[in-house]
Amino acid sequence: MAYCAGMPAVDQATKGMDPPLAVVDLAAFDDNADDLVRRAAGRPIRVASKSVRCRALLDRVLARPGFAGLLCYSLREALWLSTEDTSDDLVVGYPTADRGALAALAGDEVARRRITLMADSPGQLDLIDEAVGAGHPELRICLDLDASWRPLLGRAAVHIGALRSPLHTAGQAVAFARHVLGRPGFTLAGVMSYEAQIAGLGDAPPGRPLRAAALRLIQRLSASELRERRSEAIGQIQALTPLEFVNGGGTGSLETTVADPSVTEVTAGSGLMGPVLFDAYRRFSPRPALLYALPVVRRPGGPVATLFSGGYIASGPSGRDRSPTPYLPAGLKLSGTEGAGEVQTPVRGTAAANLRVGDRVWLRPAKAGELAERFNDYCLVEDDAPAYPAPTYRGEGQCFG
Repeated sequence: MAYCAGMPAVDQATKGMDPPLAVVDLAAFDDNADDLVRRAAGRPIRVASKSVRCRALLDRVLARPGFAGLLCYSLREALWLSTEDTSDDLVVGYPTADRGALAALAGDEVARRRITLMADSPGQLDLIDEAVGAGHPELRICLDLDASWRPLLGRAAVHIGALRSPLHTAGQAVAFARHVLGRPGFTLAGVMSYEAQIAGLGDAPPGRPLRAAALRLIQRLSASELRERRSEAIGQIQALTPLEFVNGGGTGSLETTVADPSVTEVTAGSGLMGPVLFDAYRRFSPRPALLYALPVVRRPGGPVATLFSGGYIASGPSGRDRSPTPYLPAGLKLSGTEGAGEVQTPVRGTAAANLRVGDRVWLRPAKAGELAERFNDYCLVEDDAPAYPAPTYRGEGQCFG
């Protein structure tokens, strides 16, 4: 088997392991963590677990100064992580309709102290009451304030951002806060607002200068509007009750989020792993920490090599930017007619002519967390030592949707 000349550390560390395999370069992971702390400018960082999905890596980053707590993507995930003592501060980032998990939460005194549920409407609280019964113990609630930008275009408002919470104005947020505070069995612990149009859209898309200019303008105006609206909402809610935390942002928006004095903590996760979608930002450049290798199984002829498996397409709007990117050997690209497939992934380029059956090609995923759903283990690479396995959620028999 030949190994990529451009990646001796990862290749050597995993020598003898059969691909497909996924690796996490711990030096790059730690460097990325340090850079996130720098960008957070003193605000604690809550780790977005969905971008990691590996308890060994969650433990590693939570042990570092500057990181505190997890933003989970599922209540069942939060319950599991609480049981495993991964963290005692777990905010579920999305509302849940999992009645069984809600019943388990209500019946677990330790979990009730550690876990905060997300809500943005009375209907969600109704569902919780139905699931666990009247007179249930107090459950912690985080109010989800919509962070989208809604400028007027003529007489109509345009929605720019994620379609999340219906609580957009300060008045709407305060009205729901009053509802939570007046309802038995619930306590208002915090507020969250995720500015997806800033955090999740790179402002330097390669080869698209007009789009880049438009994105920067939108993000600048959106950040200014949100800072004013969020501060107003938080001020009015805190006049009703003290809040334990006000969470905002994501990997791509840390600088603008920490400029808002009403925010007490920020969230980041993808920035630890450095997937391809986070190459398109001006403010920061994470190192690629997460890679995966596929074996060459065919040489159809010419500068083409066919790899086994590899069609790990990221979620989001369908497009080429959701596909993985060949990384090493340098100069390879996906086939325009096949892309990355479930059972085979052809790659083209001059370097393909030198590949033999059994060689490896390294790729980078478009997004961070979803790759963990494809592998039971991540091979952790540190210094010059042989790689060692760390189970992903999947490897521990956990799947949260």
